[in-house]
Amino acid sequence: MRYIVLDTNCLLQALPSRSPYHKIWTDVLEGKISLCVNTDILEEYEEILAQKTTPDIAHNVVEAIANLTTTTLQSTYVHFELLPADSDDNKFVDCAIAAEAEYIVTNDKHFNPLKQIPWPKVEIIKITEFIKQL
Repeated sequence: MRYIVLDTNCLLQALPSRSPYHKIWTDVLEGKISLCVNTDILEEYEEILAQKTTPDIAHNVVEAIANLTTTTLQSTYVHFELLPADSDDNKFVDCAIAAEAEYIVTNDKHFNPLKQIPWPKVEIIKITEFIKQL
């Protein structure tokens, strides 16, 4: 099983059934991918999804993620603050480190400084590259 942290922008891209990235969402639902999340990430998912769709859809997506037996609900006790340019994204980094996730799947350039940090090592990958691996 693959363990990943999925940035909100990539979750939005993976949900529509006609999206070229929908396989990510189906693999999550089928238990082939474990989403590593924490409560802050789930809250962001719901907030942004509600803005882009409806509050009901957002709630149902977050509930589905939270109720999957393959979801890794990771508590984060250490906050590394590795992304000063967009500190709100640190929750994804901290979750990835704590869960020992393989990747943070993101298209957000604010994560690029992670490529220069030797420790703790956090791998980032664009959604286009990740879908090729599936």
